Amino acid sequence: MARKKPKQRWVWAPRKPSPPQVPESLKAEVQAKADELIETQLKPKFIKPPPKDQRWNYIIDIWARWHRSFFHFGSTYANPGPNALSPTFESPFARMEYVGDGKFNLAYMRHTGKWWEVYRGLIADECLKTIRDEAIFQP
Repeated sequence: MARKKPKQRWVWAPRKPSPPQVPESLKAEVQAKADELIETQLKPKFIKPPPKDQRWNYIIDIWARWHRSFFHFGSTYANPGPNALSPTFESPFARMEYVGDGKFNLAYMRHTGKWWEVYRGLIADECLKTIRDEAIFQP
């Protein structure tokens, strides 16, 4: 005997609050500090000459950019193998989410492709120091 479907019911679902707008001055400050971190710390540490074995991907660039209220760090990989679908691909590795009042939540990209938030309510300098010092926030 077939089961009856339960009756559909309407449930009130409030809208999510919109994220706070990032001030342009803060955007410029964070971008400048992140560019300095990338040029002085991350690129010298992670960008190496191409390997002799052409089967393996390797990092050719590290970047940082804003997307809405998120500031993403990522790396561009070269894909030199003969079966490569494209010559390069990008992979984000850290994300700062602006939560208002000059504070950010800091997350890293897990192997599952999901962001994992580790720290909440940090100022920009604390986020950048954490990205520099902790391995989970690096490519």
